[in-house]
Amino acid sequence: MNKVAIIGAGPSGITAIKNFSELGFEVTAFERCNGVGGNWRFNDPSGHSSVFETTHIISSKYTSYYEDYPLPDDAADYPSHEDLLNYFNSYTDHFNIRDLIKFGTEVQHCEQIEQDKWEVTWKDVRSDQSSKDIFDALVVCNGHHHEPRYPEYPGKFSGEFIHSHDFKSAKPFQDKRVLVIGGGNSACDVAVETARVAKSISISWRRGYYLIPKFMYGLPADLYAIKNSWVPRIFRAPFIKFMLERLQGKNEDIGLQKPTQPIFATHPTVNSELYYAVRHGKVTPQKDIKEFNDNKVTFIDGHEEEFDVVIACTGFKIKHSFFNKNFINYEEGKVPLLHRMIPADIKNIYFIGLFQPLGCIWPGAELQSKLAARHLLGQWNPKKPIKDLLAREMANPDVPQLETPRHTITVDDPAFRERLKKELRSCKPALEV
Repeated sequence: MNKVAIIGAGPSGITAIKNFSELGFEVTAFERCNGVGGNWRFNDPSGHSSVFETTHIISSKYTSYYEDYPLPDDAADYPSHEDLLNYFNSYTDHFNIRDLIKFGTEVQHCEQIEQDKWEVTWKDVRSDQSSKDIFDALVVCNGHHHEPRYPEYPGKFSGEFIHSHDFKSAKPFQDKRVLVIGGGNSACDVAVETARVAKSISISWRRGYYLIPKFMYGLPADLYAIKNSWVPRIFRAPFIKFMLERLQGKNEDIGLQKPTQPIFATHPTVNSELYYAVRHGKVTPQKDIKEFNDNKVTFIDGHEEEFDVVIACTGFKIKHSFFNKNFINYEEGKVPLLHRMIPADIKNIYFIGLFQPLGCIWPGAELQSKLAARHLLGQWNPKKPIKDLLAREMANPDVPQLETPRHTITVDDPAFRERLKKELRSCKPALEV
């Protein structure tokens, strides 16, 4: 068994390419974009990327690097999308894996055939010619931030209605009345950036969100969390909630909704500027939307207002269009994968990066790649049947997640990484991590 197909050359894909090829597998990677980086390829012609011109990562450089390839010493505490793309290109060239990637290719269909092999069909997006080949294993690294999830409300909005995936700059919204839907990272970033040029900005929340500043007591927030990791897990969430309220006050004091869910039931919103913008009258908090009527929006509290633009920052679907839906479909429900990686009943397939950490994604994806490659090589085998281990994992999530399609893949970053490291140490030969 030696031929491995890898779908995607974003942050998860390139570490999968590196780790599988390093163990001697014959790797062929397929990437729709013209280069590596995936979601961090701002304005790539493929339209894949969802970042905009001022995007910076929400985790700090101290926790956002591959273990075997640190970020440069002179990197900013929170690198920009340009900095990260340079980093991914540097990683690719350092480990000499660029020639293993077929750029400008779109995987159309993957099907498991006899003897647990995989038939992969792909298309060259420039020539429109299709090809196919047989592989011994399939590694899926296509990400989960490219298929927009649009909200549905009664009525119809007559103005401009876009998803944050298509938001690239605040400039087109100069002097316009803009409504932003959502309370996640994209929503808060879009609201703050657009408030600099728009006539007015409102932000509509369906539920309350915890806003975590990027710096706490002089440290990047994730470093502060690490320094206080001694706090027992049962007390950690109340402790963080207490510290947030001490630092910046309560949502309800400035018109934002009070969170009712546990603090990590949704992916954390790391933003230092929304509180500032609200308190300076630059952004107006609104309740959830009741209905649209022409260019008017009615909110559930009865307030009605006219807008020129609605920007939906409402997340993305988990999409694998190259599988038959009756074979693999994680779009609307839970994602039953051991270590967010291995299904119980399908052989020789691995999903890398299909999780949402309370932190940076690619360090965990790197560990997944190392473990997956060793599983395929026979150096690691779970101590119990995958089906049993998966059932236990699904019944005991890291955090109490909301029962919505958007919040099915959240993991506690330090705990998730430690579980993967523990499995790597059990490999034969053991891997030091």
